[in-house]
Amino acid sequence: MMAAVIHTSALRASGSLFGLAYGDALGKPTEFLTVAEIERRYGPGGPRELSGEPALVTDDTQMALAVGWALHETPSFTPEAVQPLLRRRFLAWAVSPDNNRAPGMTCLRACAELSRGARWQEATVVGSKGCGANMRVTPVGLLDTDLDTLAGLAQLQAGLTHGHPTGLAASELTAYAVFALRTGVPLAELPGVLTERALSQRLVYQERWLGDLWQRAGSGAPEEFIAQGWDDCLAVLRRLTTALAEPDDGADPCRVTGEGWVAEEALATALLCAVRHADDPVSALARGATTAGDSDSIAALAGAFVGAAVGMTAWPREWADRIEYADQLAALGAAWD
Repeated sequence: MMAAVIHTSALRASGSLFGLAYGDALGKPTEFLTVAEIERRYGPGGPRELSGEPALVTDDTQMALAVGWALHETPSFTPEAVQPLLRRRFLAWAVSPDNNRAPGMTCLRACAELSRGARWQEATVVGSKGCGANMRVTPVGLLDTDLDTLAGLAQLQAGLTHGHPTGLAASELTAYAVFALRTGVPLAELPGVLTERALSQRLVYQERWLGDLWQRAGSGAPEEFIAQGWDDCLAVLRRLTTALAEPDDGADPCRVTGEGWVAEEALATALLCAVRHADDPVSALARGATTAGDSDSIAALAGAFVGAAVGMTAWPREWADRIEYADQLAALGAAWD
């Protein structure tokens, strides 16, 4: 098991949260454009400057903040304590007038059921493994907690809206990636570290955190249910490892690891951008924002990964005052650094 030595001097929690928001803001205007259209608008390097005062983010950052504040407010990291706080934060987001950034339909459908008081296992969309499950999970990876709790928290926050096993597994891997980077694992080693984690967890159903979700999905056994999710993640990690073994052709990263609309592809394509540009954080964001896929989510996760590895020094200093929700990002970052 990895030693949990948290490096705080580089402000890695802040770097990860701000990196997520920066990537989200850069990818926001490119999400539904082709690569050719993005390059015509921004040049071959993609978007590299924040636009707007403040630079606006999407539901990716809004929901990451919802998760972050629920975790910050909880008296203990238990399902009984955290689930009501996540529910309250998600419902507040759902009805907020600022929830006007093309929010995901899965999240809105699940929140509508949650608002009626349904058990979350009944409210969730069991067939959805959309990246809404892991675009918001970064705060879980910033906690100073044991890996079993990290896994439970990551899967619970995903499960409230996305009940598909791949959404659960990809969320755990995304949080684990942030955690590992913050403890000093180099970006280049991360695909192998995540593969080992996926193999070790393949038949582990987090019953304390998930309850009877596996029965709702119609699986024959909890291990069968969750193994499907880990197998999807292992498949895309193999594609990622193969891609990283080849020279970078500079093309759309979605061509090899997927367009990122689903959770495991968002994780893998963001990692591809982060690893390819580990020494140039802004280029990691720009690469994620220059895709034919879910550019804001890919760039946001790439920013979360690089920020966790490098800290706040990864990003232009002047950006911190220009991003939407800067006060909330700073407050949560300071609490966890």
